[in-house]
Amino acid sequence: MNTLVVYESMYGNTHEIASQLAAGFQTGGDVKVVPVGNVEAQLVDWADLVVVGGPTHAHGMTSSASRKSAYEATKKPDSALTLDPDAAGPGLREWLHGMEPAAGKQAAAFDTRVDAPALVTGRASRGIAKRLRQHGFQVVAEPESFLVTKDNRLVEGETVRAVEWAASVLTAMSASR
Repeated sequence: MNTLVVYESMYGNTHEIASQLAAGFQTGGDVKVVPVGNVEAQLVDWADLVVVGGPTHAHGMTSSASRKSAYEATKKPDSALTLDPDAAGPGLREWLHGMEPAAGKQAAAFDTRVDAPALVTGRASRGIAKRLRQHGFQVVAEPESFLVTKDNRLVEGETVRAVEWAASVLTAMSASR
């Protein structure tokens, strides 16, 4: 089985989760982890499972305005934030908008968000899953959130949980066939 993990990451947390998901998906076959700005249609065609994730901004997926704000936050004199090397370019919202239909392919969605109730933070993964369904994907697992502290670090144990979630997605995928 071929798994494609597509991610958008501003400060590196979603990138790290994507890498950990890849480790979990490797038990099921070949895996490619690709920043959203580098995804080509051939990669989606190659994949049996497409896993898509990004950071939660303003209760949902990033926008050009929220990405600009994230970039500007790194330039403040007292900021300890650094941009992920792949942060430039289009976000998931734009990529999903222009995506070709992928009828019959299986998918899953994840996000990173601040460690607070989802009612307060929102969840980008729900919007991602919705758009994947609109493009003909069969979403095989509930959207998942991985938590980040207010200091912008992954909460302890989230990388381990990412590997475990990947295994549960593989199980759900097998059950849906």
